[in-house]
Amino acid sequence: MRQSFLSISKLSEKPYAVIIGYPKATKRQVELRIAQMKKLGINSISFQGDLKLGLINVLGKGYVGIVVLAKKQTKKVAVKIRRTDSQRKEMQSEAKLLKIANSVGVGPRLIDSSKNLMIMEYLDGKKIGMWIKELKGKGSVSKLKSIIRKILEDCYNLDRIRLDHGELSSIAKHVIIGKSKTTIIDFESASTKRRASNVTSATQGIFIGSGISKSIRKIYKVPSKDKMIEVLRNYKHNPTRESFDKLLKVLKL
Repeated sequence: MRQSFLSISKLSEKPYAVIIGYPKATKRQVELRIAQMKKLGINSISFQGDLKLGLINVLGKGYVGIVVLAKKQTKKVAVKIRRTDSQRKEMQSEAKLLKIANSVGVGPRLIDSSKNLMIMEYLDGKKIGMWIKELKGKGSVSKLKSIIRKILEDCYNLDRIRLDHGELSSIAKHVIIGKSKTTIIDFESASTKRRASNVTSATQGIFIGSGISKSIRKIYKVPSKDKMIEVLRNYKHNPTRESFDKLLKVLKL
């Protein structure tokens, strides 16, 4: 699909201003956000994506912000714009958490941030739930296993540095299968102050009692719930590489 980019000088006009100051902002608030974009080198935005807010399409929407496709000079990037009704007062804290995830090769690469904006690497791809639904044909089992193993390896690396994502039990929305990169996204609920449980949350989100698990079971035979819970319990009490490898073996990955 052709991507059409709009100059940020047009963003103070309706209906675009609603997205820049979502869900409700004064003209001054919108102007300040546009000024921050300009300062960070953002020159245009493309309103596209699977999610529609009013008349406008966006890449994503969370409790903290709205994500849109943009250009920083000529490079495509993803920009997360802080919602005006967010309980978070700034975006730099989330940017720091994403930077920690980046230190072990997880997440879209952080590029820059300000009070109301976070600029990240743009990943052109599909959310994992949709990707699995569309997975068909020869080699689908090996493709699926390869992706799941990559996600769980990323989760293990996050556990290792004690960064808990916080939302991986609802994994369908939090992994992008990109053309150049597959990774966990959206660290707005992440924390280094609670016990990291990424591997256990993601395994449950992928294999146990979710829409994704039903789709996966149609593609390859997974172990019983009891078997999975047993190895997960062992990993939870002893989160070593050895116990993680045992989990991968039980999951036939």
